[in-house]
Amino acid sequence: MTDTLISESITVDAPPDVVFAILADPRQHSRIDGSGSVGAVISAPERLTATGQTFTVRMKLFGVPYVIRNRVVEFEAGRQIAWRHFTANRWRYQLAPTADGGTTVTETFDASRADRVTTALVPAAKFPERNRAGILGTLQRLKVAAEKDAANL
Repeated sequence: MTDTLISESITVDAPPDVVFAILADPRQHSRIDGSGSVGAVISAPERLTATGQTFTVRMKLFGVPYVIRNRVVEFEAGRQIAWRHFTANRWRYQLAPTADGGTTVTETFDASRADRVTTALVPAAKFPERNRAGILGTLQRLKVAAEKDAANL
């Protein structure tokens, strides 16, 4: 693992389609956000279904609010979704079914495509540590949300 590729996994007691439904709905991202930075969606389709789709979200970083437009750059229904904004950094979720009907979810912050300015800023702003903590928090919140959703089916 490097500063440009930060990844963590969790096992969720819910099927991949339940987990993916949460990830593919931008309106649920604040529900599962473990970083404390994701706010309300300004515009988005009801469900992300393909690469190229966009969604716009209110965010906050270092206490400063801003708005960001994300674009889906990887999509495989029920298995993988990733998006990016104006930088080349990607937030990726990969899902794998478990033998007992659950899902292993891996979230990755991928800055491997970043330009030189972004590459210099990521470690300087302690984003590797912040992103790892955010990923761990998000995965735990995703687990709780998906297990609750699966129980209500």
